[in-house]
Amino acid sequence: MKNKVSPEVSAQAMKIAKSRQKQGQTKEQTKLIAQGIEKGIAEYKKQQNKRLRELDKQRKQNSKQVNQTASNVIEEALPEPKFNMLPWVLLGASWLAFISFIVFMYN
Repeated sequence: MKNKVSPEVSAQAMKIAKSRQKQGQTKEQTKLIAQGIEKGIAEYKKQQNKRLRELDKQRKQNSKQVNQTASNVIEEALPEPKFNMLPWVLLGASWLAFISFIVFMYN
């Protein structure tokens, strides 16, 4: 599997190779040096991409663990809701008062 390099990388590699060219060095030798530089740049980019993928995996794993522990803490911190009778008693009393008001007003 041959790795393709971008034209910018090729041009940059050739520029570096030409800047390091020694007197008496042939074009073929300079071209070979440029190819070696291209391979080095490609290898460096592969390593950086691999490193970034690993960091991203670790970051995602850490965020999952934090989310799981946070959800567990939230579930433990919330008390179970209690059935409260007070609102229902007040609602019933207000309806009884309303009905008795209507009955006494119109009788």
